[in-house]
Amino acid sequence: MAGNSATRDLVPLCLYTGMVTPSISEETPKPSYWVGFPGLYTRFLAWLMRRMPSERQRLLAVTILAGGLCGLAAVAFHLSIAWLEALFIGRANAAHGYSWIWWTILTPGLGGLFAGLGLTYFAPAAAGSGIPQVKVAYSLRNGYVTVRETIGKFVLCAVQIGAGASLGLEGPTVQICAGVSSALARIARLSPKNCRRLASVGMAAGIAAAFNAPIAAITFTLEELIGDLDQTMLSGVIVAAALAAVVEHSILGSNPVFHVQRAYTLGNASSLVWYALLGLLAALVSVAFTDSLLWLRTQFKRLTAVPRWVHPAIGGLAVGSMAVLALQLFHLNGIAGDPYKTLTLALTGTLSVSCMAAFCLLKLAATVCSYSSGGSGGIFAPALFIGAMLGGSVGYLDVTIFHHSSDAIGAFAVVGMGAVFAGIVRAPMTSILIVFEMTGGYGLVLPLMIANMSAFALARHWRHTPIYEALLAQDGIELPHGTRPLDPPDDLEVQAPELKDGASI
Repeated sequence: MAGNSATRDLVPLCLYTGMVTPSISEETPKPSYWVGFPGLYTRFLAWLMRRMPSERQRLLAVTILAGGLCGLAAVAFHLSIAWLEALFIGRANAAHGYSWIWWTILTPGLGGLFAGLGLTYFAPAAAGSGIPQVKVAYSLRNGYVTVRETIGKFVLCAVQIGAGASLGLEGPTVQICAGVSSALARIARLSPKNCRRLASVGMAAGIAAAFNAPIAAITFTLEELIGDLDQTMLSGVIVAAALAAVVEHSILGSNPVFHVQRAYTLGNASSLVWYALLGLLAALVSVAFTDSLLWLRTQFKRLTAVPRWVHPAIGGLAVGSMAVLALQLFHLNGIAGDPYKTLTLALTGTLSVSCMAAFCLLKLAATVCSYSSGGSGGIFAPALFIGAMLGGSVGYLDVTIFHHSSDAIGAFAVVGMGAVFAGIVRAPMTSILIVFEMTGGYGLVLPLMIANMSAFALARHWRHTPIYEALLAQDGIELPHGTRPLDPPDDLEVQAPELKDGASI
C-alpha cells in the first residue's frame, strides 16, 4: 500500500510535466532503481511541504535557487562553447597549407548537419533563437519548458556555434535558464500562475549571466516578456538577475564583456550630426537584416527536395565560405566562431574603414544564412557585431570630414552596437543599458539616446512587426497581448502550439 500511495502522489506532477507514469502492480515487480526514485522524491516533497507549507514561501525559495542554478547553467554553457570553438573552428582556421580553406568551409557545415539531425529527431523545440520559445511558453503554456528542449538547446547549440555558425549564445542561454526554472517550479509543485512567473525569472537570469548585465536583464524581461508591472514577478526577476550575475562574476570575473582603451565621451557637439546619421543607417540595416532573414527562411521552408535536417548544413557551408573570404582579405575571423575578439578591435578603433564595412555586410549575410536555414542559436551577438562595424565606419566620416580625434571611431562603434540592437530587437531601453554595462561607456549617454531612439523609431515605422513576432507569425503562432493566459489543461503538451512544416521559431 505504501508503494501505491507514493504513486498517487506522483500522478499530478506527471500529468503536469507530460510524463507517463507506468502502473505499479504486484504481479510485475519493478527494478530497484525505479522503486527508489519515486520514494526518494515523495520523501523530499513531504519534507518540503512540512518546511514550506505556504506556496509563497516555496516561490521565494525556488526563485533564489533558480537564480543560482541558472547562473551555473549559463557559465557551463558558455565554457562549453569556448572549448568547442577551440576544438572545431579554431583548429580549422589554423590547419596547414591551403587545407585551412576547406576545413573552414566544411566545419560549420558539419556542425549544421549535427544540429539538423538533433533538431529533427531529438528536440525540434530547441531550434531558433530561444527568445520566441520562451515567449510562447510564457503566454500559452504558463511557463512550461520541457527538459528535452532544455538539454537539446544546450548540446545542439553549443556544437553548432562551436563549429562556426554565425549565431549568438545569449538567446539560447535564456531558453536554457527558462527550462531550469520551469523544472524547479514543477518539482516544488507551484501553481500554474507561479510557474508562469518562473519563466520570467529564467529569462532575466539568462540575460544577466550572458551579458554580465543584470540591470539590462531586468529591463529586457519587462520590455520583451512581461509588458506590465506585476510586483511579485518583478521582485523575482530582480532577485534572479542579481544572483545569476553574482554566480557569473564569481566564476568568470566581474570585468565588462568588452575592454576599451579609455572611457569614451562626446568630445565635440558637432559629432551629433553623424550620430543622427548612424541612427538612420542602423534602422536601414536592421530592416534589411529582418526582411532578408524572413525571406530566406521562407525559401528554406519551400525547399522540400532536400531533407530538413540538411538545411542547417547548407547554411553552415555558406557561413564557412564567407569566413574564408574575411580571413583572406583581412586576416581576421569573427564571421565564423567567436566574434567578440574582432568586435573588441572595432571598439578600440584599430580596424580600417574598409575592414569594418566589409565585416558589417559579411556578418549580416552569414547570420541570415545560419538562422534562416534552421539552426540553433540567437541573434544578439551578431546584432552587436554588425552595429559596431557600422558605427565604426560612420566614425571615419567624423574623423575625415570634421578632423576630430581618431578616438571617435571607437566611440561610434560603441553607439552603433546599441543602435542596431534597438532596431532589430526593438528593446530601446535595454539597448542603451546593455551597452553601458558591457563597455562601461557611460560618457556616451546623449549619442546613445539619439542613435538608439532614431533607429528604433525608424525601424518600427518601416517594419511595424518586430523580428520575434514576425518569426512566430511565419510559423502560424499569434501571442495574446494584454490578456490573461488560459488555465492550463491536465497535460500542457496537448495545448502547446504546433509549428507548421516542422518550423523552428
